[in-house]
Amino acid sequence: MLKVPDLLAVLHQIVRRAMAISPRAPRGSLLIREGRRFVVRALIGADRSRDDAPYMPAAAALTDDAALVPEAAPEAARGICVVAARAWYRAFLPAPIETRGAVPEGAGVLIAPVHACGAPVGYLAIEQPNLASPDEERRAMIEVIADAAGDALERNRLYDDKARSAQEIRLFERLLSAVGTTVELHDLIETIAHGIKSVQLDPEWKAVELWALEEDSIRDGAAPARGDRRARVYRAPSSEPTTYWQNIRAGAVSAGRPLGVTVDFRTGHGGGGGEGSQRALLDEAIRRRVSGILIAPGNPENAEEAFRQAAEVSIPVVVIDTPPIQGSRAQLYIGTDNVASGRLAAEMMKRLLPDGGVVGALGAVDLARNVHERVEGFRAAMLGSSITVLPTIGCDWDLAAGTRLATAALEARPDIAGAFGAAADNGPSWGFSAGALGRSGDLKIVGFDLMASTVALLRQGAIHATIVQREYDMGFRGVEVLHRMISRGIAPTAAELPPSRVVHTGVDCVTLEQTPWSTTLSDYLTREASRCVDPELGGRSASGGDPTEVMLIGFPPPSRAVIEAEVTVPARALVGRALEAGSPLVIDPDEGDAGAEAALPAAHAGARTVVALPLRARGSVLGALVLSSDRREACGRDEVSFLVRVAGTVAMGVENARLFRRVSERSAELERANEQQAAMLETIRELSSPVVPIADGILVMPLVGVMDAERSSHFIASMLREIEAKRARVVLIDVTGMAIVDAAAAAQLAQAAQAAALLGAEAVLVGLRPGAAQMMVAQGLDIGAMVTRSNLAHGFRYALARTRGRG
Repeated sequence: MLKVPDLLAVLHQIVRRAMAISPRAPRGSLLIREGRRFVVRALIGADRSRDDAPYMPAAAALTDDAALVPEAAPEAARGICVVAARAWYRAFLPAPIETRGAVPEGAGVLIAPVHACGAPVGYLAIEQPNLASPDEERRAMIEVIADAAGDALERNRLYDDKARSAQEIRLFERLLSAVGTTVELHDLIETIAHGIKSVQLDPEWKAVELWALEEDSIRDGAAPARGDRRARVYRAPSSEPTTYWQNIRAGAVSAGRPLGVTVDFRTGHGGGGGEGSQRALLDEAIRRRVSGILIAPGNPENAEEAFRQAAEVSIPVVVIDTPPIQGSRAQLYIGTDNVASGRLAAEMMKRLLPDGGVVGALGAVDLARNVHERVEGFRAAMLGSSITVLPTIGCDWDLAAGTRLATAALEARPDIAGAFGAAADNGPSWGFSAGALGRSGDLKIVGFDLMASTVALLRQGAIHATIVQREYDMGFRGVEVLHRMISRGIAPTAAELPPSRVVHTGVDCVTLEQTPWSTTLSDYLTREASRCVDPELGGRSASGGDPTEVMLIGFPPPSRAVIEAEVTVPARALVGRALEAGSPLVIDPDEGDAGAEAALPAAHAGARTVVALPLRARGSVLGALVLSSDRREACGRDEVSFLVRVAGTVAMGVENARLFRRVSERSAELERANEQQAAMLETIRELSSPVVPIADGILVMPLVGVMDAERSSHFIASMLREIEAKRARVVLIDVTGMAIVDAAAAAQLAQAAQAAALLGAEAVLVGLRPGAAQMMVAQGLDIGAMVTRSNLAHGFRYALARTRGRG
């Protein structure tokens, strides 16, 4: 058996072994049942064109009397039998056989049922010249080969089940993380859509939407208020988000938490400077004198000047992801050895193409140095082999554009046998294009990194292997080294680093099944889910003192527009009925009256399966999760059960978003009220301590109420400002309206008099009441040399005499 991550190659090998038992066998095939259809897993001796449907209805089956019985179940075939070849091909493989001419008269097909996990799963079919049954020896050999096919399928299914379980756990971990930290439903719908598609492969969901009811359409209880409701619909874009920077940030925060290091994660474009650029972020970090900088430079040459400035103020810089320039002022590079990673991808491709062939490559080689190095390593490792690598097709991290480019390449060069995707989107681009051309599994694909699409295509066998960087380790080790430089010094730490100032974190070669050269997808997903818990959920370090701050600078994600719209939900439409019932509904819009009542938006046009799942939280229905597929009966009981669990988690996210919005609105209201109150208090203070000029060089300041410390400060500041502005010689401080003049008030009045004297003005206290004067004498209070008069009139006469005398 082949020890490569290639189920299709193994099944082809099995069919060839079966054909070799009968030397005159012109054709052989292996058909596997998937739900209510058959999929052609291996076909030898017949051509498959792009338009051939790989799936056949599973209604037809065989019995021992060699007749096709459409109404019988496939499980009716018991043991090996021989049937008429023309009838067999007409039922299961009409298009491929027609391209090779007529089937000889009297030819038969030997059929051997294939079992996996104790149940029949398909047929091994070998054409023979006649309808003669095989002898015992040949029958036994065919049974052994059919068992080998069953073992290969069973092993693959077990690995796929493990991968599905691990990916489901990973999805819920990410959903719970998003629910706890995300208040934007735009972000939540992307996680939902691509996570579901990587867990559920068979439904082939073409649209996933989140319908959030407007709050006035919700009432307590099992269902919303009756009648038409309003909702805001969020539909995920076709391009999926990458988790690359989430993993780096998770590693950085995990390392920093026990060390008392806080991580300020930012993203900026690498080209030039200005707002939104990495250079602007570097300048900010240097200006704020952060403790350290961890950066993936989009343009290492442009970043070098900032690295020099950071070194001048002793801020250590560690570079990750993309290597710095030769002789950089950065202290260390931590990341992937991209050349070695490209070589590893090439070694896996050699195992997938042992007989050689033509290989295409896709990647942003003109935009990213790391991608260029991977392709160069891939090419270097192929030198001297029987594999020819075509010129790399440039693609700027765009899955849809990459898929179009890959499809065009495969159509122009049908001899392309393998494909290398040098960046995250590129592997799925090859996989989707191969599927569209009927070459899924036949085109040998080695990708790079691990997106949700890559997970799905690995499980389907469309991508055979992917080289995954250890981005979590980049962030973790980067913060560890920076902390040592900050706490122990840059020079002592640098002395302990490799002379090259380069630390490679390594990569993992991930395949669905176990091989001597790779990690299984399930093991990889389980490991990542266990350690990449969102850093915000872990709390902060309990260590004392001010935390050390490190700025982590990465790339901004590609722009992806979540489609958002406001809709009215008719009560009898699919979503309306699901909201009213409070339970999932699954329909085929083309059957009966369902289409007339579905009232679905254009995104679901042509769908044969539509699912609406209410979002229930705390006794209320907050909206619905709506999915559609072009496949008929795409959503069975198991799929619905999984989607119900997803909907329950999503409902918590919608509820959190609503609560956050309410808190934000209430906080804004309180802030506006506080601003209004502060303005009113300021007005009151101004009115309670006015400064009134009553003659040339004479000011009057009436005081009303109680003199506290805050009012005293405002009173003195206003008095001094007016003395300077009006060139006043005398200030009459009228305390007639003061409720009480205690020791504190007396001290504040004395301070006012001293401050006025420093500006050349004399403060005169007028209107002091007898009771206040008696209390001040009894308590021994002193207002210094401040002149007093009994009332404002007497004070004014005194002020006139003083100003005229000075004049």
